[in-house]
Amino acid sequence: MPNKMPVPANRSECNCLALRQAARHVSQIYDRHLAATGLKSSQYSILARLARLGPLSINQLATLLVMDRTTLGRAIRPLQRDRLLTIGPGRNGRTRSVALTPAGEARTRAAAAQWRKAQREFEAAYGENETARLRMALNRVVTTV
Repeated sequence: MPNKMPVPANRSECNCLALRQAARHVSQIYDRHLAATGLKSSQYSILARLARLGPLSINQLATLLVMDRTTLGRAIRPLQRDRLLTIGPGRNGRTRSVALTPAGEARTRAAAAQWRKAQREFEAAYGENETARLRMALNRVVTTV
């Protein structure tokens, strides 16, 4: 008889599963609000980061979003296709730079109102203080684990 992996008695025993489930659930809230703008929450995150920081190298952007370059490349293709961002030469000949286009800036501004609605919905359901503590805890996960 083959060895079977033990199954956790409850879902919360697996940190990875619990975090992924929570992330999917929260993403659904933001995606629902952002749908009117034609963006997904992951796309909005990319555009908002570029709007806040200006052009970045692909490596810098991937690091800031805690993504690998390949995943980021797949994520920015539709944004580039829709002319919301451009990819051009970076500061030296070996890097590529990602920047918002004027259309990307306008879409990001329009989407920000929907993003704020999603923020308010989540905070109303989860609690404003709890939400702040959750963000702090999740930031700690990203910076220490």
